[in-house]
This record gives sequence, structure tokens and C-alpha cells, in this order.
Amino acid sequence: MTALTLGSAINAGLSKALENDDKVLLMGEDIGKLGGVFRVTDGLQKRFGAQRVVDTPLAEAGIVGTAVGLALRGYRPVVEIQFDGFVYPAFDQIVCQVAKLHYRSNGRIRMPLVIRIPWAGGVGAAEHHSESPEAYFVHTAGLRVIAASNPQDAYVMLQQAIASDDPVIFFEPKRLYHSKGEVDLEADLADAPPMHLARVAREGTDATIVTYGAQVRTALDAAVAAEDDGISLEVIDLRSLSPIDMNTVAASVRKTGRVVVTHEAAREAGVGAELIASITEECFHYLETPPRRVTGHDIPYPPSKLEKHHVPDLDRILHAVDLVLERGAGSSPTGGASAATVEGGVR
Repeated sequence: MTALTLGSAINAGLSKALENDDKVLLMGEDIGKLGGVFRVTDGLQKRFGAQRVVDTPLAEAGIVGTAVGLALRGYRPVVEIQFDGFVYPAFDQIVCQVAKLHYRSNGRIRMPLVIRIPWAGGVGAAEHHSESPEAYFVHTAGLRVIAASNPQDAYVMLQQAIASDDPVIFFEPKRLYHSKGEVDLEADLADAPPMHLARVAREGTDATIVTYGAQVRTALDAAVAAEDDGISLEVIDLRSLSPIDMNTVAASVRKTGRVVVTHEAAREAGVGAELIASITEECFHYLETPPRRVTGHDIPYPPSKLEKHHVPDLDRILHAVDLVLERGAGSSPTGGASAATVEGGVR
């Protein structure tokens, strides 16, 4: 095992994929000589050459459109979108071409394309640099949508995504790029859990927190804080947003009878809404209290000085836990904020 940051683990995963298959190539703005805005691809162009680690013009529709043509010709392109909010110019290509060609060709055409997106907030960035657009892609049939939360998963799941014949949107929580974890660089993909399976990040008995990406760490912190108050929280890291592993989620909810779903994206029509609808359908008779959502607010992403009020934090999650445990709606014995503070963020 080797201690790596999440960014370094992604770099190692890309390097391994480039080594193992000469049809793999990387494309994106400044990913070559500069090594990317976050230096995630640092050193790869020097090692593999400018024909396989390609610096592109600043034109997301052109980048993804070119990658579609390469995938049609048997390559396995890995595209980097520099920031989450810059993916929208390529939205037409992703929804109308990337997601549809396999279906449109009656299965004759494969689209082995990975679109890496540094994603979400918490880094004090400007507008269009802290978006959470996952619901758009989860709603689009034909795409796999993955969200890594730790270096080991990032290393393994990225290689699995590149090896897949399906197009994959691969979300990377940018505020975790410098967080460290143990990575097995000799991991055999054949033995690794499939990338569509969720994992139980922490076992518990009193309530379930379901989340993904950077919010996994916040949920784990909430579980540690709640433990001091005698509350046992189970944390589910979805890992895959499309498809969602409802078997793992439902098994946890049937055990605890209470559930909180948290994500940084806006509340309305978000992934949390789908999760709670599915949980209600599959686990209705096991639920002791109504499920709760802790989300970003239904607003454009705020200026950096205000983002701490937008991104769900420990207090807001613990307040939702108190609500599902029926420990009082006004204040939180576990240290949560008042109901007025979280109005609109916990429902």
C-alpha cells in the first residue's frame, strides 16, 4: 500500500491505463505541458508523448466531439473538462451523441469514452468553477455516472471506467484532491468491486446517511460526532450515481429504519430526490420516520465568502439526524443548528 493524495491516485490510474493499452489517450485544456489546472496529469505528456496526452484548444464541444470520433475508430479517449461549470458547452455532444450512439446503432457502435470532471465546491473558486451538475447526466440514459470519494476508489474506478465499453462521466471532488489515503497500486481490476456497487463506509444501527463524493468525508465526521452522543450512524458511499446500487442502500435502511440523504447539489430534482423516492418505494414498511435531505440551496453557486453556508456541513447533517431520530425539531442535542438556520437545506 502507498499513501497518495486523491489527485496523485488519479494520475497513477491514468498512467496505468496508458501503459496497458496503446488505444488510450488523454485530451483536455492544459493537461499536457502544464499538467492540468490541478496538476492531476502532471508528467504524463513527458512520459507518453504529445500524441497520447493532447493539449486541446479551449473548446469543450470540440474536445468531446473529437473524442466521439476517436471512440468510433477504436480508441479509448479520456477527456478532462477543466472545471465542472465548463461542461455545459459540451452538453449537446454528451447528451445527443455520447449517450445515444450505442442505442441508435442497435448496439453495433460502442462508445468507450471517459469524461473526467473536477467537481463541486469548497475551494473558494469563482462562478462556474464550483458547480454540481450530476443530476443532468444521471437523468440521461446511456451514461454511467461515477463519483469517487477516496484515493483507492479513484485509482481503481478510473481504470475500470477506461476499460468499460460504456461512456462514463467521472466526477472528481476537487476539494479532496489533496486528501491522502492508502492505495494498492498492484490492485487487480478483476478482483476489485465493480464500479456500480456502493460501499458501506461505516457501519451503524440507528440511522443511515447516504451520500457520495466529498460529502462522504463530512458524513463520516458526523458519524464520529454523533457517536459521542450515543448515536450509531451507518454511512453509505454510493460511488455510482447511474446506475445506483439500491440493494446496498435498501439493506442499510431496512436495518436502521431511518435515513438522511446529503449532497452538495441543489435540492430540487436532485439525486437525493430520486434516492428518497426509491427508498420509499422499496423500504416503506421499514421506515420509522420520513427520510430527510440535506443539500445545497436552490440558488446559483454563491461567492466564495458565502459558500460555507451553501455546502452541507456537519451541523446541518446532525440536525437532520436528530429529526429522523425524533430528538426534537428546534435544536440539536448533537450540536446541530437550529431549524431556522437550515430552512431550505433540510426537508
